Amino acid sequence: MPPLVIDVRNAEDPRDVVHRAVQALSEGKIVAFPTETVYGFGARALDARAVQRLLEVKGRADGNPFALAIRGAQEFLDYAPDASPLGERLARRCWPGPVTLVVDASHRDSVVTRLPESVRRVVSPEKTVGLRVPGHAMVLDVLRMIAGPVALTSANRSGEPDATTAEEIVGGLGHEIDLILDDGPCRYGQPSSVVRVNGDAYEILREGAVSEPTLRRLAGTMVLFVCTGNTCRSPMAEGLFRKMAAERLGCGPEALEEHGWAVMSAGVAAMTGGRASEPAAAVMSRMGIDVRAHEAQPVTEALVRYADHIFTMTASHRQALVMQWPDAAERTTTLCLDGSDVSDPIGGPLEQYQQCAEQIQRELASRLDRLGL
Repeated sequence: MPPLVIDVRNAEDPRDVVHRAVQALSEGKIVAFPTETVYGFGARALDARAVQRLLEVKGRADGNPFALAIRGAQEFLDYAPDASPLGERLARRCWPGPVTLVVDASHRDSVVTRLPESVRRVVSPEKTVGLRVPGHAMVLDVLRMIAGPVALTSANRSGEPDATTAEEIVGGLGHEIDLILDDGPCRYGQPSSVVRVNGDAYEILREGAVSEPTLRRLAGTMVLFVCTGNTCRSPMAEGLFRKMAAERLGCGPEALEEHGWAVMSAGVAAMTGGRASEPAAAVMSRMGIDVRAHEAQPVTEALVRYADHIFTMTASHRQALVMQWPDAAERTTTLCLDGSDVSDPIGGPLEQYQQCAEQIQRELASRLDRLGL
């Protein structure tokens, strides 16, 4: 019996397509999904029969596991409760997107342990699991509505080329699939990058849509400094951190990223493109730091999501960030260890800017110690 093929691009109601896919998965059927990488076959991971059928369709040998498609980075610790900060960082930065993270799944509280035993043998034969959050809106909608994760594998028979269009599936394994969602050619046309995370180290098992240099940047530690307008206190903190961290690492400030550190600043009420104030630039110049090329930017969801450590100049700045992004609360703190504010020198004499810079420098020395630099 030929599969049902739905043209997602011309569907009158995309919500209906999502509901039909959810219903098919709930009934134990196999669905071919479009993703940003290649097309994938999916089966409900709580359904042992469906996963077994998917295994037969795929023709995959033992020990070559399926990935689990999950809703988002907020579920990462449900599957890897004892994941390292590096694992959490990559999940936060890479998802939704073309990266599969392979992590330890042996913890007794891992959701993997609650899957049927036969499914665990397919997705976690070596006590690890590959987790994926596809960067495709319709697939994410399906994942949000289905109970549990989806066992996901590329839409081809093992050893054959990946399918990047629905037509390739229909011409190949279409007779063995129940539902195919046709959304045209995949954006990248190549598989996800597979990254094994082990503690504070990672290994690229397969370089796919995301290159090794990009993954190296994503794996680094990002520090974000936040003030009001991003023209005075936070640019000075950014410049001082770069200089002080580089001195401790024995490199130039321009080489910090090569050593795994990215440093940025932003403002809760910043206007894009503003320059560092003249007094701030003058004080930084005295300290051997050039901030004249600085361009102000507002705090954004992406900056908050990427940052590992967010240091605010005042308690009110922290409160504003946490109110808007509650998930960042544990990563957000005032720069001053005692919770006090960094004094605002705006409108004051140059000496006031100098005092502000010296206060930031003192606090940064303690923060660098705590960051292991």
